[in-house]
Amino acid sequence: MRPDAPLIAILTPVIVAPALWLESSEAPALGCAPVEQPAPTRATRPRIRDGARAALPLAPSPILFGLSYGVLADATGFGSPAAIVMSATTFAGAAQFAVLSVLGAGGTVTAAILAAVFLNARYAAISMTVASIFPGRRLRRLVESQAIVDESWAIAGRSGRFEWAILVGSGLVFYALWVGSTAAGTVVGGVLDDPNALGLDAAFAALFLALALPYLRNARALRAAALAAVITLALTPFTPAGVPIVAASAACLLGVRR
Repeated sequence: MRPDAPLIAILTPVIVAPALWLESSEAPALGCAPVEQPAPTRATRPRIRDGARAALPLAPSPILFGLSYGVLADATGFGSPAAIVMSATTFAGAAQFAVLSVLGAGGTVTAAILAAVFLNARYAAISMTVASIFPGRRLRRLVESQAIVDESWAIAGRSGRFEWAILVGSGLVFYALWVGSTAAGTVVGGVLDDPNALGLDAAFAALFLALALPYLRNARALRAAALAAVITLALTPFTPAGVPIVAASAACLLGVRR
């Protein structure tokens, strides 16, 4: 974290962690996977609007990052239309920042795409954990699964089992905020001389840490998180961006029951 620009990195866990913690009285207790709980009845089953409400305490996160992405896109000459279209079709903050970073440094389109693919590879594992909650035919499942992002996934599993309505409802809110704030960021981009002064490198790490905190309530979860951190730190100096994150997911094996 740069000492001259730590504000977002400091505010992110302060905003996100308490919001997630207070939203749920029961966080998953098993390593990286939620504990199976009795299925909710029809009367208690959450609705999409419940997911939308659950996302509201986290609204500052996509707004801040979306604004920052729009500002950075403007500063690197990526262009306002391209930035907005990418947010609307990709909806993947870290991967989008990686693309801008590679292209801004003079890298090739191929290198930018590979960086984004590596960073988004974690969604293969994330999607498998929630595949069973998506109803209907393949086309419907494909469309609704676009709501899966780190924040919506974390919120959807807060009660001990993943809830489709919570995931989709919160994902829709995050999508609207992400695209809207990207557009706003491209408009105000000229106001900031140096978008790197926002401290985004530390803010991303702070966001993921804040999302993980409500889940770290037992020894097995803490061991999984510690092992994931060790794997990430060990691989970061030697592997492409995104690879350490994917490799660190192996720590979830600590949560497998025989």
